Amino acid sequence: MKPIRLLSVVLVLAAISFSADAQSSHALPRRPNIILIIANGLSADDLSCYGQTLFQTPNLDKLAADGIRFIHYSAGAPAGSPARAALMTGRDISIAANDVTLVPNDITIAELLKNSGYFTSLIGEWDLGSEGSSGAPWLKGFNEFAGYFTSADAADAYAQSIWRYECDPVHNDLQAYNGTEQVYANAGGQKVQYIPDWLTTLAMTFTKNHQPDQFNHNRPFFLMLSCPIPGNGNRAVPTDAPFSEEPWPQAEKNRAAMISRLDNNIGQLLQHLDKIGQATNTVIFFTSDTVPKKAGGIDPKFFHENTSSNSLLVPMIVSWPGKIPAGQVSDLDCSARDFLPTVAGIGLVTPPGKIDGVSFLPALFGRSQK
Repeated sequence: MKPIRLLSVVLVLAAISFSADAQSSHALPRRPNIILIIANGLSADDLSCYGQTLFQTPNLDKLAADGIRFIHYSAGAPAGSPARAALMTGRDISIAANDVTLVPNDITIAELLKNSGYFTSLIGEWDLGSEGSSGAPWLKGFNEFAGYFTSADAADAYAQSIWRYECDPVHNDLQAYNGTEQVYANAGGQKVQYIPDWLTTLAMTFTKNHQPDQFNHNRPFFLMLSCPIPGNGNRAVPTDAPFSEEPWPQAEKNRAAMISRLDNNIGQLLQHLDKIGQATNTVIFFTSDTVPKKAGGIDPKFFHENTSSNSLLVPMIVSWPGKIPAGQVSDLDCSARDFLPTVAGIGLVTPPGKIDGVSFLPALFGRSQK
């Protein structure tokens, strides 16, 4: 793979690069925070900025208007676990695989960033290894984890517990806590705390607590917020409002309500970043791990008539105010495997030698992709 050329408008590119083998003590130029938001079972055409006309997704539309929207971005695999593996490792994973557990030789983007000085957090669904496996999140580069190991666990919209991993704030490789925590509002089977909303709240708390400042030596963060909605017909939703009166099948009302809820949650996160002064210092990637599937009464073609039944196209929106030119639409063919080298370029780290992905960083800044 040809060396990645970064852009002088973004960062000084003569900086030292880092590998995943050890954390460097060398100083780096100031680097941005990076947030990856992953929806579940969302087609590109589910969003109004991609042409969906039955309802609006104003916050994601604004995110796209402020940056770049890719129209030929593929999830990389029909199942969520291999698609997430491609996203994390930059490598193609067998499309026949349904459940992937990362092994010690699999280097993730979280490991690369953590070892170069980023503070890393995973909130939500992981789906790449359980607590006792080689793919546990804390073995794959995350300083903190609050979420669910499998898609089945993440499907419970009113779960009574969540797995928490926290590292020692001084010695990052020493765990301070590792185990389940009760979601008290849902104790005894109560349906009070809607988990997808709560995950967004946790994300906002994380960004506030770990924003770069003089107290943490301006250490940037990498946050992976993995939202379990809209799902594929197996997610509960508190209400089908504001679509209760629409002449649609109930499954489609519920799905539209979840997409609208996801959009609102992202709007809250964007407002929060602006409030704490991190909006212009944060690169946001928004995508989905898989496309919608016909299940639980939903029809993948209901909101987007032109979607092919075998399409793996999902949204990929990237925003970095003041750095990425606004209002771009790219027809570059790219996929989940290209995320790692792209983010490695932003974070000034060297990707592993053997990956399948190619950075689409030039496209972010309106340059032709070679």
